[in-house]
Amino acid sequence: MAFLEEPFVVNATSSPLPSCTYSEDFKRYLLPTVYSVVFLFGLPLNFTVILRIWRSRKALTRNTVYMLNLALADFLYVCSLPLLIYNYASHDYWPFGELACKLVRFQFYSNLHGSIMFLTCISLQRYLGICHPLATWHKTGGRKFAWAVCAAVWAVVLVLCGPTFMFAATGTQRNRTVCYDLSEPKRSKQYFPYGMALTCLGFLVPFLAIVACYCRMAWVLCRGRGAAGAGAGVGAAAQDKKDKAVRMIFIVVTVFALSFLPFHLTKTAYLLVRTLPGAPCEVRNAYSVIYKSTRPFASMNSVLDPILFYFTQTKFRKSTRTLVLRITTLRDKGSRV
Repeated sequence: MAFLEEPFVVNATSSPLPSCTYSEDFKRYLLPTVYSVVFLFGLPLNFTVILRIWRSRKALTRNTVYMLNLALADFLYVCSLPLLIYNYASHDYWPFGELACKLVRFQFYSNLHGSIMFLTCISLQRYLGICHPLATWHKTGGRKFAWAVCAAVWAVVLVLCGPTFMFAATGTQRNRTVCYDLSEPKRSKQYFPYGMALTCLGFLVPFLAIVACYCRMAWVLCRGRGAAGAGAGVGAAAQDKKDKAVRMIFIVVTVFALSFLPFHLTKTAYLLVRTLPGAPCEVRNAYSVIYKSTRPFASMNSVLDPILFYFTQTKFRKSTRTLVLRITTLRDKGSRV
């Protein structure tokens, strides 16, 4: 997931919008710091998930196929962060050329919406397993079906994010090259319908699907809890498993909402404001600051996804504990020598 910036000065002389100077010094400190943390933790965490799943590829389930693609999307995003860290720390200076600008911009949006859609696939898979466990159509297909779904998801992502190559561009502001975030200022109105369509199709629809699935799952699990309570404590182990599933549902929905909802809400508001001819410069600047301040939330998802994988995969937790115990034992033996 890669984030590009609007320049400090929005020169809109070829646009009906008046010139406006944005006060965005906060980006020089906030974004490089956050992205450095995401890079340092996200790179090894996602690489570990990819390696762990690939090593057990002969026993892959549909869930792990989706998780593998999710980790791959996050890993590709994290790999783009060094360019962005340099860009933000250098007051938006972009020395890498227009092609790199277009590629990094495309990489951000493709991995952002790819992550959202693979999380949706995982949520739908859990929904089918909990709410329709005996349905034969749910059990057919196996890994081949999951790989076909992943291929379709990547194709949809490419179609949705392809126009970013047309809108992404470099420009000159204050005698230095910058890489625009959404589009050049003079193309704000042209970008608006595409930006809204990308938000609706790439975020709103998957988000509503995830909320609907998890609400239904929570209702089924909580209803089962009431039935188990009437059975005078019968099936305590099964009920404990259901309670853990309910907690995990709450955690996943919360993480998804915190990671993506603020970013898309503020982006939508910013798109609306920057296309209004009568919007005062102070208002446009305020919405720009708010929008760009929510980017760390979306960025942190690349760290939270592998953590969620750790907590949802029992075998992975056990193998990790075993590895940690072995390392601790070897270290203790070495210190006694």
